[in-house]
Amino acid sequence: MNKLVTGFGAALLVVAIPFAALAQGAWPVQPVKVIVPYPPGGTVDFSARLIGQKLGDLLGKPFLIEYKPGATGTIGGQQVASALPDGYTLLANDMSYAMLPALIKKLPWDHADGLVPVTTLLVAPMVLAVPAGSPFKSLGDLVDYAKNNPGKLNYGSGGVGSSSHLNGELFGKEAAISLTHVPYKGGGDALRGIMTGEIDLLVAASPTLVSPFKGGKVRALAVSGARRSPAFSDVPTFAEGGVPGYGITGWFGLFAPRGTPNEVIGKLHAETVRALSDSGVREKIAQQGAEAGGIAPEAFARFVAEETKRWGAIAKAAGVKPE
Repeated sequence: MNKLVTGFGAALLVVAIPFAALAQGAWPVQPVKVIVPYPPGGTVDFSARLIGQKLGDLLGKPFLIEYKPGATGTIGGQQVASALPDGYTLLANDMSYAMLPALIKKLPWDHADGLVPVTTLLVAPMVLAVPAGSPFKSLGDLVDYAKNNPGKLNYGSGGVGSSSHLNGELFGKEAAISLTHVPYKGGGDALRGIMTGEIDLLVAASPTLVSPFKGGKVRALAVSGARRSPAFSDVPTFAEGGVPGYGITGWFGLFAPRGTPNEVIGKLHAETVRALSDSGVREKIAQQGAEAGGIAPEAFARFVAEETKRWGAIAKAAGVKPE
């Protein structure tokens, strides 16, 4: 998580720099549309709405959230990739974006440069949860049962190719257990599945699970990261629970169409950093067990490229083939 947060302090300086080019530009002069390529209810939705509302307050033009779910997030991604590169159509997405080349043989846009990474909105640990009435009281209990009963436990996800899909596969690989995948139509549906007991476990970013966890609707067994999360203070890390190889950090960010002027990208990044520096916004992010993002566009672009390679290797090792 630190790698994606370290740029935040430095990025704050961007707000104070008098960009002459930005002063000449009028963006935005109309509402900005932020495409969320999943149904409402997940962490992408949370981060887009939280930061979008603050950006609207800061810039005087509304940032409107529009949901375009389907096809592993590619319907919404394609809409943004084919939009006018004027800064008025943006994409909010998570680590699933870096997984796409490993899951889909032919994407409807060039994954390498069809979209411009702008900045991270937040980063969050991944949490493994089971239904509140589950017999498993610890990660060790679950892993022991799964080893003695291969394939009998299932895990839910927001759909084939979603972050919760490959995170579930990675957990199974690192724990040396066999799990059955149950894909839903979105993160919100998967969350309902774990709360109602339709599925045995779910691996998702902390903002997705913190509210049902605190409300007693799910039981959290492990959290990723080198240390415990303040929002899940009594929940051990995966390493403490006996699965030291699982150390994934979830990330959520903004993308713009290729060709969007550098001045617009720069201003959007600077204003996002300003939004993330707001004490109320930071408190809401912290309540979700997450941390504010804000790294520079160039750093985010390099990170996305690295993540794409890493998840490609993870998918290959897990036997997940592109379709």
